[in-house]
Amino acid sequence: MTSEVTDPVAQAKAAIEYCYEQGWTDGLPVVPATAADVAACLATTGRDGDEVISSQPHLSRSVTVAQAAANAIMAGCKPEYFPVVLAAWQAVCLERASRGAWQSTSGPAPLIIVNGPVRSRLGVNYAGGVFGPGFRANATIARAIGLIVRNGYGIHPQELEQATQGLPGRWSVCIGENEEMSPWEPLSVVGGVAPGTDAVSAILIRTCEYVDNRSTDSAAAVLTDFADSLARLGAYVGGAHSSGGLVLGPEHAQLLGNAGYSRADVQEWLFEHAVRDRSDMVAAGKGEHAVADADHGGPFRMMPAAQDIPIMVAGAANAAMSMVFRPFGWAAWSRQSVPVGYAEERS
Repeated sequence: MTSEVTDPVAQAKAAIEYCYEQGWTDGLPVVPATAADVAACLATTGRDGDEVISSQPHLSRSVTVAQAAANAIMAGCKPEYFPVVLAAWQAVCLERASRGAWQSTSGPAPLIIVNGPVRSRLGVNYAGGVFGPGFRANATIARAIGLIVRNGYGIHPQELEQATQGLPGRWSVCIGENEEMSPWEPLSVVGGVAPGTDAVSAILIRTCEYVDNRSTDSAAAVLTDFADSLARLGAYVGGAHSSGGLVLGPEHAQLLGNAGYSRADVQEWLFEHAVRDRSDMVAAGKGEHAVADADHGGPFRMMPAAQDIPIMVAGAANAAMSMVFRPFGWAAWSRQSVPVGYAEERS
């Protein structure tokens, strides 16, 4: 007769090991999800658990609200995080490249951006260390998206997933925008949501790289630094253009804002100046499609269009540092943000 395990720590470990055996984890331990946990998540949204929120027809797989809730719990989310998870999932699905992204050789990462008062209510970090660890909401909301892809669609590394090398931040990049230190309207307003509304935006990205420029108070000099980073040859994949976006540190953002630059002005400046000579492209073996804008020997614009350069503000004002990120493929941000819907707001 098999004796029951009564020690709660041993029970927890056994449940975690069971999840590993089922292939439900992303390599780290998950929190076992109970029916009561799923019900608690559903209660925050007022949505039916059987509602289908996405599908992959070529895999014959769909994801329901209840499945998303179970994966959010396993990721370590509190029930009150779940409406943000749903909004993040919807925002990711709005990306034009999302249908094939999970099985792409690039292995792109969703960059999830949270706006509105919900940042403070849930403890979503938008200041110092915003891209790093240490904040439950940031880490678990992003992780939930990854577990939904894994367990909802059945896409596992070295099986249905085809990432050549993948990205270390594939399921960990969720940040709040530092609206309080931004000279411009929140990113969610650019995405069509009213100011002051809780909302989520998502952009599929390849990687991030920092721009450290704390030695000048010239807006033009800082923009030149950004343009140089955006015009890196390695970011050009093929077709007509490269792509890029900025997460500005508060000091860089305020420097630009105080110099009279709007977000659109920054986008246009970068579009005009993030260029390379066609000879550079040819030397790197990427000249076949790099037709110059003016003539066959002139500069080649690396960005597809000014409005396709997403720009937001996040981080601490303790050093003039910013981040360049690389959107996945030529199709940059959908420019559609998703409001966060809590049950009491739906009633």
